[in-house]
Amino acid sequence: MHLTLRWWPSRGRNITGFRTVPKSELTDGQWFLIADLFVELPMSSAGGRSRVAPRPCFEGILWILRTGARWQDLPVQYPSPATCWRRLQEWTESGVLHAAWERLLEQRSDLRRLRLDEAIADGTFAAAKKGARTSA
Repeated sequence: MHLTLRWWPSRGRNITGFRTVPKSELTDGQWFLIADLFVELPMSSAGGRSRVAPRPCFEGILWILRTGARWQDLPVQYPSPATCWRRLQEWTESGVLHAAWERLLEQRSDLRRLRLDEAIADGTFAAAKKGARTSA
């Protein structure tokens, strides 16, 4: 029996799950509105790989948030899931993500009634771990 790598099960990123390339998450106008928040750091003098541009990482994060997919299912046209996840952590801690979110929401004239100081999270799908008490 002759086996080739073509028959070997793939491990890692799902590159066959999409038949079409997803559309861009942001328009150029939306990106222009928030681009100044995402500072591109210069390459270090020690060398190594240059950092991935912020827009593809931000669009990868938006794709994950919009679809609810796992990080490992991020389509291949975005940077690696690990890179997008690290940028999400970096931008969340620095407040850049919140500032970008506010700018994008303020741009929409039909959402002026939205209060950014209120938020509701629905966690009904999350199971109680280790027998946590039921809610009151």
